[in-house]
Order: sequence, then C-alpha cells, then structure tokens
Amino acid sequence: MRTVQFAEYGPPSVVHVVEVEEPHAGPGEIRIAVRASGLGAGEVILRSGKMRDIVPATFPWRTGFDAAGVVDEVGPGVTGTAVGDEVFGMTPARGANADYTVLSAWAPKPAAWSWEEAGGAAGSVETSVRVLDRLAVGAGHTVLVQGAAGGVGTVAVQVAAARGATVIGTASERNHDFLRSLGAQPTTYGPGLVERVRALAPDGVDAVFDCAGGALPDLIAIAGNPARVVTIADFDAAAHGVHMSHSAPVDENNSDLAGADPLALHALDIAVKLAAEGRLRVPVAAAFPLAEAAAAHELSESRHARGKIVLVS
Repeated sequence: MRTVQFAEYGPPSVVHVVEVEEPHAGPGEIRIAVRASGLGAGEVILRSGKMRDIVPATFPWRTGFDAAGVVDEVGPGVTGTAVGDEVFGMTPARGANADYTVLSAWAPKPAAWSWEEAGGAAGSVETSVRVLDRLAVGAGHTVLVQGAAGGVGTVAVQVAAARGATVIGTASERNHDFLRSLGAQPTTYGPGLVERVRALAPDGVDAVFDCAGGALPDLIAIAGNPARVVTIADFDAAAHGVHMSHSAPVDENNSDLAGADPLALHALDIAVKLAAEGRLRVPVAAAFPLAEAAAAHELSESRHARGKIVLVS
C-alpha cells in the first residue's frame, strides 16, 4: 500500500509517497480503508526540524495522526464496531496518510460531514478539547482564539461557543465574515491587539488559546496571567511561563512524544454530538490526492489555508 513519509528534516520536497506493507488491527484496534486523512500543522513544523528539541523525529517518519474511512478489519476485543462501518478517529502512533491505517480511538462518522471533513476532524477536535479543558473554558467565560481561521482554530471557536463561552477570534480581515459564521467576534492580529481585544471584551478575557504563535507578550497582557494562556504553536512558551500543549500518540508507551499532554479522547464523542446538532463543521481549506502530499505541506507552510488541509486516498 501507499503511505506518506519523510526520512530527513527539510523542506516539503523531503516528503514522499512510498510502498510499504499493510498494517493490521491488533487487540482493541480497527483497520480502515482510508477515504481522507488530516495534515497536521504541527507535523509540518516537525518535518522542518523546528521541533527537533521538543519532539525529535525517528526516521523514516510516517505522517498523519487522524483519518476517516470504512472499517475492513476488527481486532480482538473490539465491540460495537463492524466491518463496513464508516468511522473517523486517531492512530495508535502515526501513519494515517496512507491507503490503510489502524485506529485505536474512533467514533461513527457524522452523516452531515463529507469524507474530507471527517478525515481532518479528529486531530483538530482532540486538540481543541484538550486545550479548552486545560483552560477550564465554560459557560459565561470569554476566550480569545489567536489564529482562529486555521485547522484547529476553526474547530476551537465552535467548541468554545458550544460550551457557552463568548469567543473572540483573530484572523486577517478577509476571514472576518467566516469567523462570524462560526460564532466568533473577529479582530485582526498584530500591533494594537491588546487594545482591540479590550474594546471587544471590556470586562476582560478569561482564557487565551494560541494557535498561531509569535504574540505571547500581548496574549499574556490580554489574559492577565500566563497561566491563562495555552499555546500549540509558540516554541518560546516556557520563557514566558506559558504552557505549550502537544499530544502523545494513543499508545502512551510510544516515546516519540514524551512529555506530551494526555489525549482528550472524549473529544470524538463530543464532536459526534455537536455535528448531529448542527453546531460543528470542519472547514476544509484544500484536499490533495495522496500523491501530492508535498504540495499539501507547501500550502500549510504558507499559513494562508482557511481551515483544515486533507489528503484523499
């Protein structure tokens, strides 16, 4: 079968599609014929080498942590899921950008979602819930999502709004109507951010979810305390007293992401419920054939993608 991998740090050109043996479902796992899988911005950064001190890669690195498809193998001990079911979920380690992948955490694919939406959903939903849980965002709170038009940001806005929070989201002005459609009050990023957010939230901001990086001093000033800021994108977090959240594989014995936060696997069930209620969609910026994975990495690096980038098999 085909899978996407890179065998060295470098630009998108180090990403290749190669032929490997098919994986098979082990105890507590299922295998799917992949219809679509997500391209994570964090994995794009990892490929560049910028995360080597935080998450050192083991080569060759097979890419992709989330996917959607049709179940074609059910491992020992699995109940409630059968061959032929349509599901989305997360891998036990990585390798979701492939023709077949094994899932260790999954949920039924919402009927309202396309394959592309479902393929890019699990990682963004898990990250959003993990960070919003850490920040204890709930009804009556005001939360700022920095970088709200990206793959994680678009989902975080909707999940926070579904919790009853007031959401402010930063994005370029061309994406402001889009953010409003997701339930956020939009503003632009860059100089003057503190004043713009204070004008929108005169009673203050309870939490800041940073999906973009590069603005921690302003975000701390907005939150009033570095403990009320969590970033998934700023590698200077520790110097500012801010927590940088990154996740471990479903198999916590895998040491590739040591020191990561526990996965918020309950996020998958939350996503199914919100999707059924019409309160969660997964905006897809672009869908690339598996063979064009390097081009997908290029688009991700441009930082102009609105929503999630996915690969289709």
